[in-house]
Amino acid sequence: MKEVTAVFDIGKTNKKFFLFDENFKEVHKEYTQFDEITDEDGYPAENLEALQKWLKEVFNRILKTDKFTITAINFSCYGASLVHLDEDGIPLTPLYNYTKPLDNKLLQQFLEKYGPRENFLKTTGCANLSMLNSGLQLYWLKYNQPDVFSKIKYSLHLPQYLSYIFTGIPISEYTSIGCHTALWDYSKKDYHSWVYKESIHKILPRIVSTETSINMNYNGRRIKIGVGIHDSSAALLPYVRSIKKEFILVSTGTWSIALNPFSDNPISDDIRDKDVINYMRINGKPVKAIRLFLGNEYKIQVAKLDEYFGVPEDYHRSVKFDYDIYYELISDFENCYRWESIELDHMPDHTIMRFHKYEHAYHQLMMELVALQIKSIKRVVEGKDIKRIYIDGGFSHNDLYTNLLSHYFRDKKLRTTDASLGSALGAAISISDKKLNSKFLKENYSLKKHVPFIIK
Repeated sequence: MKEVTAVFDIGKTNKKFFLFDENFKEVHKEYTQFDEITDEDGYPAENLEALQKWLKEVFNRILKTDKFTITAINFSCYGASLVHLDEDGIPLTPLYNYTKPLDNKLLQQFLEKYGPRENFLKTTGCANLSMLNSGLQLYWLKYNQPDVFSKIKYSLHLPQYLSYIFTGIPISEYTSIGCHTALWDYSKKDYHSWVYKESIHKILPRIVSTETSINMNYNGRRIKIGVGIHDSSAALLPYVRSIKKEFILVSTGTWSIALNPFSDNPISDDIRDKDVINYMRINGKPVKAIRLFLGNEYKIQVAKLDEYFGVPEDYHRSVKFDYDIYYELISDFENCYRWESIELDHMPDHTIMRFHKYEHAYHQLMMELVALQIKSIKRVVEGKDIKRIYIDGGFSHNDLYTNLLSHYFRDKKLRTTDASLGSALGAAISISDKKLNSKFLKENYSLKKHVPFIIK
């Protein structure tokens, strides 16, 4: 039987299960979705009971097959979610949705005690104050449901709760604590003082390295069980492990997030800058990140172009970079688009559509969007001599995006990757003793080199 590592990769929509062989090749995959339930306020919440039942069903079924021998298991999950356990290990509340609104009076109360707001956000590596900060979920619970809060023995981040289901051992780990939780003081490298003043630390289990694993007998088999990892940090890990020189990773999608795992100054000096946030590597080292609502703005503007020019909604996918159009636009360039979801000090009062062809309007759009991307990359590089930029996610397949970026960063090596397994693979790697070499990304991530276009 083939020896494999099992990974549950839990997103808000899709719940996935993977098996990877010793070379981290996918040999089995299945996924499911659950209808959400509602919490006591009628707000949508994760169906924790259904999730737990599915985890056990899938795992026990795979254990019984004569095709695979599971030697290890780990968990990659979305963050900003806590499971609150009583002294018997039973969840006390629903898994609250991080989009649930927080009472403004409670936020003001919190800031009066622990503000000012901008300083607190920078110190904790957060962009705002809401349920997206799992620490504030605890504060909300303490003052909104004191009877429930008093019964909490442990509060576990979702990845660690999934590990707890299999081990019964409560723990905390760095990547979940470090993802905009408002719990961690990046300047002290410890929980923020408010956590101690509110006695929140008493229900947070001891912190262990993300590489920690627990050897257990599970249904008569010896299996190494990981402690779980936050999905964004998991996606970064294969790059950190396989690339020996410093690099920037730009993870693109609805949000385009430029990540610098080698930053000397992870906390922004500008307390007004709400786009600088922090993540944490598996060893507790901070990762500086600058976010840009690029994919969202792209979707909005492309829909408008489709309607204006009367083309099918997927027409933009067929447009390739055209040097002649680029040269025509750049020789007399001025911004034409007014953004709807990106705030800028200087942009037109309204979108100026001075183009007769879709291809010209689309090139103009991408030139303006990529200019914003270039700015965010330069900020996260912070003047260091970093020669490598990796792009993954949706824009890695956009011909104009990659051509324009490689043109601007002609002095750097620009690479794109197809990291559809990113967070799951990262979870498998985090509990593996196997060393990754420089060929790993090429063999597992469809690594592609991009050469700057020739200037005519």
